[in-house]
Parts: sequence; C-alpha cells; structure tokens
Amino acid sequence: MIADNRTTVRKVLIITLLLNIFVMVLKAVIGWWTGSLSLLADALHSVTDSANNILGLIASRFSSPNPDREHPYGHLKFEAVGALGIAAFLGIACFEILQGVVGRIIQGGSSVQVSASELWLLLIVLGINIFVAFYERHVGHRVGSPILIADAKHTMSDVWVTITVIVGLIGVWMGYQWLDIVLAFPVALLVFSSGWSVLKDNLPWLVDEMAIAPEVIHGIVLSVVGTIDCHDIASRGVVGRQVFIEMHLIVDAHDVETAHRITEEVEMILEERFSPARILIHVEPPAYQSQQITFESEVG
Repeated sequence: MIADNRTTVRKVLIITLLLNIFVMVLKAVIGWWTGSLSLLADALHSVTDSANNILGLIASRFSSPNPDREHPYGHLKFEAVGALGIAAFLGIACFEILQGVVGRIIQGGSSVQVSASELWLLLIVLGINIFVAFYERHVGHRVGSPILIADAKHTMSDVWVTITVIVGLIGVWMGYQWLDIVLAFPVALLVFSSGWSVLKDNLPWLVDEMAIAPEVIHGIVLSVVGTIDCHDIASRGVVGRQVFIEMHLIVDAHDVETAHRITEEVEMILEERFSPARILIHVEPPAYQSQQITFESEVG
C-alpha cells in the first residue's frame, strides 16, 4: 500500500501560499513605487507562485494513491497534471515578461527611482523565497510529492530572478538606468528554464514511459530458483513513487501450487527492489519459448 501524504502536501502548500502572497504584494508595491520594469516582471512571476500553490492544492485533493472502482490504478497522475499546469504558468509568465521588455524598448518610459530602504525590503523578499524553496524541496523529497518538488523548482527560479532584479536595481541606484531593461531578459530565460525542467520531469509519468529497463527486470527474475525465462516485460510509473510491472513468466513447475510459490517469490524480490510496485505476472508452462524480452521500438 502506498502512503497517502496529501495532508502533509496541503499543509506545506497553504504555508507557502500565504508567504508567496506576501512576497507578491511587496514586490508589486515596490515595483510601482520605483517604476522598475524588471521588478514588476518579478512580481508577475510571483503571481504564478501563488497560482501554483492553489493549483497544487486542487491537484493534491484529487491525487489519492489508493485505487477505487473508477480509478483502479489510483489517482497519482493528478499530481503530474498539476505539475504540468505549473509549467504552463511559467510559460505564460515568460511571455508576459518579454512582452513588457519589448514594449519598454519600443515605447520608452520614465526612469526608475530606487532607494536603499527599498533594496533592503527586497532582501527580505529574497530571504522568504529561499526559505520557501528549500522547505518545499525538503518536504517534497521526504514524502515523494512531485507537486511540491515542481513548485520548489519554480520558487528557486524566483530566487534567481529576485537576485537578478536586486543586482539590476543596485545598478540603477548607482545611475545605470539601462540595467533595468537589460536584466529583464535573463529573468525571462530563468522562468522558461524552470518551466522546461518541470515539464521534462513529469511527462514520462503521463505518457507511460518505461520506468525500468526490461533487461534489468529480466536479470532479477531469472535469479529466482524455478524460473526459466520471462518475456513481454513492460513497466511504467516512477521508481520510488509508484511503478507498475507486467510480464509473462515461464516457470519450472507442473502444478499450480509450485507455480504460485515461484511467482510470489518473483513479486517479492521485485517489490523489495522497486517499492512501491504493483506487479502482474502471466504464468506459462516449461515448454513455452519466446525470445521477445520486451516490445519492439516503433520505427518511422
């Protein structure tokens, strides 16, 4: 049975949501006071932080790992869908930032006015972002929650964005007005990079990409006494979170009881190696032969 850690996930998301709202408001107010395009873009990025937390709360509400009549394989893909939603939010934020930068270059705008007190407030914002990122990542790895890990990556991108903005505003404070516009470009690139990372981490789960090399499973299975061969091996999911393994198993047994015992040994050793795992084995007699360990790759 897979542990249901949704209560812990929701608690973390609520705490980070409140902190992200505070950060978002503070950035927006300072950005409005100073007229900084890069800081307003950063505030927009923080809007996605709060939206991601809300999305994560919704996703975790429906992502029970326990099967039911309508979802016999559980509901864990809801979390992966939520993580993809985070990637979509990041893509939107990247577009908005670039649109704002191009608009400022073409149309121009008033100069940015920043004071030392506003820079100190931004350092407080930076500290909160760092805390949120490490807090979410730590709990996400501990409970195996992709939504927390994805959101932590997003928040970490916000940390680098905020550092970039602070560096730019220090330059503006020293008289280099052009830094505000120039540094808005790496802000957009950091946002895009974070979104791509989240997308890359969660697509394999949604498209049922192979979780374990069939040759690895084949070698483990044949180490069990009583097994002759196995073929048509398939696996999906994410190792350490939930995997599903299927195979046809040829056993050296002429009665159901012996075949059942060998099959249970195979299931036990695979469960120990790749837990949590759900394993489906089709047993075949000793005379059966097949050279097809796994399925052929599609060509063309």
